[in-house]
Amino acid sequence: MSERPSDRVGADTQDDALEAMSLADRAVSPYTTKEKIGRVLWNYVGQKLFRLTFHNWYGVRNGLLRIFGAKIGSPVRLRPTVLIEQPWNLIVGDNSSVGDRAIVYCLGKVTIGAHVSVSQGAHLCAGTHDHRKPDMPLLRPPIVIEDYAWVAADGFVGPNVRVREGAVLGARGCAMKDLDAWSIYAGNPAVKVKDRAKFSR
Repeated sequence: MSERPSDRVGADTQDDALEAMSLADRAVSPYTTKEKIGRVLWNYVGQKLFRLTFHNWYGVRNGLLRIFGAKIGSPVRLRPTVLIEQPWNLIVGDNSSVGDRAIVYCLGKVTIGAHVSVSQGAHLCAGTHDHRKPDMPLLRPPIVIEDYAWVAADGFVGPNVRVREGAVLGARGCAMKDLDAWSIYAGNPAVKVKDRAKFSR
């Protein structure tokens, strides 16, 4: 059944109205003035200095992150190629590491516990958009990686996800829901494949 011209005109008018609303709403920045200044300083100064450090200058990189408001334990090993957004939203516990080319997208709070391994190429994404609204406003749900967890190479942890104590997300796994403690997950979407043996601490 073909569309009547009048139906198409109505649809076009509605689309135009939604587009205008979207553009108007997007003109309002989701960031405070303080956040804007911090982002400029970090992106053009802090992140560049971070990446210029020698590979084993972990203390220098940790100190730089602390200057920008991150809470970093000791010892913590973050590789120089790690990409961090808004470090003032980052907490990393003692004896944890983040591997080369990992992305820690801290639009919301990202908490990495103690004795955690985030492997190379992993992506912790504490930011998304509300697709139910025409302007797709920015959302900043937190991410929590609890103690003794491991996000393996190229693993993706989505917004508002908690990786519970001792959980493992296998290589290239995609976690969009909470992972149970002491469990091993794999795949996209991540599904539990087996339990992980608890070890003495």
